[in-house]
Amino acid sequence: MKKVPWMIVVCEWIWRAILANWCWFAFTAIGLGILGFFPASVALFTVVRKWMRNDTDLPVVKAFRQIYFKEWKRSNGIGLFFYGIGLFLFVDIRIVGQVMTGLLASFLSILLYVLVLVLIAAIGYFFAIYAHYEMSNKGYIKQSFLFAMTSLPATIIIVIGLTFIGYVINQYPGLIPFISAVAPAFWIMRVCLSRFDALEGRKGQALQP
Repeated sequence: MKKVPWMIVVCEWIWRAILANWCWFAFTAIGLGILGFFPASVALFTVVRKWMRNDTDLPVVKAFRQIYFKEWKRSNGIGLFFYGIGLFLFVDIRIVGQVMTGLLASFLSILLYVLVLVLIAAIGYFFAIYAHYEMSNKGYIKQSFLFAMTSLPATIIIVIGLTFIGYVINQYPGLIPFISAVAPAFWIMRVCLSRFDALEGRKGQALQP
């Protein structure tokens, strides 16, 4: 079999990434942002996971559309739960900042902001878990928060990678239409797959006689 020149391979991967990024923006907009974010992100993470599992021949737009509409209702149902927690924390932060003063107010503010960070981490883990595992809605939510609270090294690695991606995009804003969604998804999925494989390996060893 004739080997494909590396330049063609690189160009194909760049085009796949750009297509996935455009799909994420388009399908998020179709859901008017709030109702499009979760199914579009689920579709993006699922496509990225397939790439990492060597399923590179799938048609990006078709796969993205199928996953988006298939998972629209379920992912939005879980998404509304996350939105609800976020709204609750936002209201609490506003109340503490406007009504309370003193040491107790400072303590509660710190606690609430820590919970916001846990929520953000849980949402990031949720997309990776949803793309990789089959669970109940309750299982997805439980595992998302469990990973957020117990996977500190993985979370730190994810934050470092996302910070670098954010820095690059800030320096070159023209990259926003091309990598602003797919690059974070790729990095989060890569770190999470390593974490998932390690956990599954330990589970397999524990089951051995």
